[in-house]
Amino acid sequence: MTWMIISGLIVGALLGFVMQRTRFCLAGGFRDMYVQRSNKMFYALLVAITVQSLGLLIFTSLGIVKVPAHTFPVVGTIVGSFIFGIGIVLAGGCATGTWYRAGEGLIGSWVALILYAITSAITKTGVLLPVMNAINKPLNVNASVSQSTGVPNWVLVLILAIITVTLVVRTLRKPKVMVPKLKQKYTGIRHYLFERRYHSFIAGIAVGLIALLAWPMSESTGRPYGLGITTPSANLINFLISGNTKFIDWGVLLVLGIFIGSYVAARGSKEFKWRLPDKKTIRNSAIGGILMGFGASVAGGCSIGNGLVETATMSWQGWLGLASMIAGVWFMSYFIFIKPMKKLQQTSSQTSKSKQVSQQTQTT
Repeated sequence: MTWMIISGLIVGALLGFVMQRTRFCLAGGFRDMYVQRSNKMFYALLVAITVQSLGLLIFTSLGIVKVPAHTFPVVGTIVGSFIFGIGIVLAGGCATGTWYRAGEGLIGSWVALILYAITSAITKTGVLLPVMNAINKPLNVNASVSQSTGVPNWVLVLILAIITVTLVVRTLRKPKVMVPKLKQKYTGIRHYLFERRYHSFIAGIAVGLIALLAWPMSESTGRPYGLGITTPSANLINFLISGNTKFIDWGVLLVLGIFIGSYVAARGSKEFKWRLPDKKTIRNSAIGGILMGFGASVAGGCSIGNGLVETATMSWQGWLGLASMIAGVWFMSYFIFIKPMKKLQQTSSQTSKSKQVSQQTQTT
């Protein structure tokens, strides 16, 4: 029990600290792919996946860890991930994003996080369980890409690595936009930990290494898996309600560690501040949290479980879930960002035309 607590908190704290300091946010990254035509954060995710997959290839060949074989619900993965994608746009952060932003003092993230965890528990063990089972029942297939295609796993990892390196090099070769830097206040390790800004790709490497570390740490406590956010969040709620310690595992300590690590990072960088959003943001955060909890439970994973971990194991569930998640983010981003911008542009254009007509009329 002691080792489980220590190792879970350590990995979680590292993840929370790194994500807070590097602003590693997949919700924002998926949104920016559509709204701003910026793929930098998505490429950073590919870096994290590649680092983890290369490490897993070594770990599994040495017998350090074993990736469990499993089937997955195709319909549930697509539908659930799409709903989850909608939810993270409304909530303003993905699963880990809500945990680490709550550690910064954002009340909206607290609202999203609490409803995300409660809805996850209701879906996995409560009244929504029959709904989840009905969605997931029709079609379950082998999750392994290697087994279903006959392509060796190392070849798949090599292809991913080549694609990732190509995209990273191409991005780094683009002309750099000079961003004004704030005057350095700290020196030494304090500067590097709490003040210096890091490139998204550096963040991707760090997150990938932490995700890799999670495998042996978690497996040593009898939990044969890597990072996971949704089930641990649901288990935390079930424990708080029932008091049953069977719900406390390495994953629960992991998510608590994310919050602690983020809080320490926010305090050290003086970015912690209690911030109360407006009513609309609170409403969106609440709806987003509910959709996140239901969607991730049905899909069998969130942006971390499916988007980072399952993808690194070369699982159909991971890559299908990631694609569906991005589709959900783009779908909701259209109504939240694109449509209002188009409407504003049309209004501005009409106003400009009206002024021109008015000026011509006065001239004649």
